[in-house]
Amino acid sequence: MSLTLIRNALVYAPEALGRRDLLLGGGKILWLGKRLAPLPLPPALAVDEVDLAGAPLIPGLVDGHVHVTGGGGESGFASRVPAPMLSRYTTAGVTSVIGLLGTDDVGRGLRELLANVHGLREQGLSAWALAGGYHLPPATLSGDLRADLAFVEALVGVGELALSDHRSSQPTLDELLRIASVAHVAGLTTGKAGIVHLHLGDGPRGLDLVRRALDGSELPPRVFHPTHVNRRKALFEEAIDLARRGSSIDITAFPVEDGEDAWSAADALARYLDSGAPADRVTVSSDAGGCLPCFDENGRVTGMGVGDAGALLATVHELVGRGLALEQILPAFTRNVARLWRLPGKGCIAVGADADLVALDGDGRAAEVWLGGVHHVAAGRALRHGMFETSAR
Repeated sequence: MSLTLIRNALVYAPEALGRRDLLLGGGKILWLGKRLAPLPLPPALAVDEVDLAGAPLIPGLVDGHVHVTGGGGESGFASRVPAPMLSRYTTAGVTSVIGLLGTDDVGRGLRELLANVHGLREQGLSAWALAGGYHLPPATLSGDLRADLAFVEALVGVGELALSDHRSSQPTLDELLRIASVAHVAGLTTGKAGIVHLHLGDGPRGLDLVRRALDGSELPPRVFHPTHVNRRKALFEEAIDLARRGSSIDITAFPVEDGEDAWSAADALARYLDSGAPADRVTVSSDAGGCLPCFDENGRVTGMGVGDAGALLATVHELVGRGLALEQILPAFTRNVARLWRLPGKGCIAVGADADLVALDGDGRAAEVWLGGVHHVAAGRALRHGMFETSAR
């Protein structure tokens, strides 16, 4: 076993701890303190020492909404987005992902999703997946959603089920309640998150169906996790009210044009934190690998972008530039996500936690990245690539 000694790190765990040294080994943080004395180690045991010279060290980002197979497909088969490769995550400081299916949950199914999740795991990234997709009935592996959640280790919830969107299955209240009850009970029996991750479109119904589900059932609010809630300003106000009721809400780090009826991720998170709503009930995700389509009044695609994991650190950097404290910003990208999806050892820097770490440069970019204590990015450049990345370049 090799060890890594990180010296002179300005640690945000995500709370500010000040300058610390860290010892990494066996995929974990073994020691954390002000100064580690020289270790009496046998000659065969290698120690890689890295001096961060006071650079900020944060937990690896946990991206809770990623299209690990690629998304898209709204404008024909040629519009299907290719799957992002390993270094697109690591160079963006993302060390854990939740993969999911979107509009195309037929051409791209749960088998492909799980295969890509396991492929990322084999390359060192921590990855999980959601059963289902935009539509009903939900995409499954076994034909039974409850059995999938119970017996497929990598599946931790359901999503992204589409609401208030012309691409959705237009689910009824009873259908939403049935899916949510399956997810909830599966979570109780397995210890998994058991959450329904809800894609919110820009339709005027907004979160009405979720409010009705909470008003008319015994399901706890935590089961419902709406995403893209910053895509309309009125929808965002609805989402804040939902967070006050006990749900967690997810902000998407997509580009927003001047004058658009939407909030950027930076604006949305700042507004959320100023609202007085519980700070632990907000997460931020990238929609990496997913398409970002624009539609006309007839539902036809007029333009398309692609989500990028790099939008997460860009949002953090923007908020720091506005004067927000890093320890105030980081939980929405780290600890809150890990707690919501019940990912032990993720989203924090502590003895016994997974050694997923990101050192930031002066521009807020990922300068050094460790996944399970393995050095993946140094001086902003990927040391390790996915199997086909070099040929793709």
